[in-house]
Amino acid sequence: MRLSVRHAVTVSVSPAAPGVAVRLKMFPAAFEGQRTLAWRVLLNGEAAAPDFVNGWGDGVATRFLRGGVSALEIVAAGEVETTDCAGVLRGFRAPLRPGVCLRETSRTRPDAAIAALAKEAVAGAATPLDSAHALQDAVTRRIAPTGAAHQSAAAALSAGEGGADEITHVLIAAARSMGWPARFVYGYRLADAPGASDAPDEAGGAAKAGTDEAEAAAEAEAARSAMVAALTQPHGWAELWVEGIGWIGFDAAHDLCPTDAYVRLCSGLDAVDAAPLRVHAEGGAETSATAEVAVVAGEGGGRQAGGQTQQ
Repeated sequence: MRLSVRHAVTVSVSPAAPGVAVRLKMFPAAFEGQRTLAWRVLLNGEAAAPDFVNGWGDGVATRFLRGGVSALEIVAAGEVETTDCAGVLRGFRAPLRPGVCLRETSRTRPDAAIAALAKEAVAGAATPLDSAHALQDAVTRRIAPTGAAHQSAAAALSAGEGGADEITHVLIAAARSMGWPARFVYGYRLADAPGASDAPDEAGGAAKAGTDEAEAAAEAEAARSAMVAALTQPHGWAELWVEGIGWIGFDAAHDLCPTDAYVRLCSGLDAVDAAPLRVHAEGGAETSATAEVAVVAGEGGGRQAGGQTQQ
């Protein structure tokens, strides 16, 4: 599939800072199943290209702006050709070994409830791949995709709701509790892709059986609004290291493996570590940001017949 992406971010700095450091990881990865046809990143109108590739395999651009900086405008846009590889990440080069992705962070530290969820989910699974799918299914069932923000995976599981980042943190924490390397991935997703609806009710959403019709409708509308808001940001999912196969993507917010409707950008131990954009302003200035993401199937956007399986 050929996907056209435009990701625009406006950062306000108050008061104006004498200097602002910017780190960008907004460059699509290259691997079997994903090829960049055209891509450009602009920072305040100036082109920004990767300065280096980090240990995660991400292209990274760093810039330092001086002289009363009050605003930043970042635009990443272009076209990417994707093929459905059933979520399997083949041909991707990264120096870091999978074992690095066993490290816990404050957002992905498993508690007893997460460990119990993982253990129960994989009981009876015949293969490592079956176990990984069972774990994703269990996380999807336990957490409604409402867009609610939580500071940790444990808090999200306890609340039973969260945004895509929080749901992904729970899956990562559960996987690591089983001794499986897992990492957080940011990228873009075609929202109306078949089998990947953003409607909360279809993804295990907010309206629950047993509530009256008016209450259920109100809950569903609130959940839909939260999910629409989430579409203004890059989408987050997990990659788990599956013995005998390698890295496989799992999007627990939608209970599927990434397809050709996904564009992979960058990764890290959690959402903060993986963030495509980081900004630090000198002098104690505060920063706030607004963002908008648009992903559409471009010309010749038919699905590519990859014929891949998770083997």
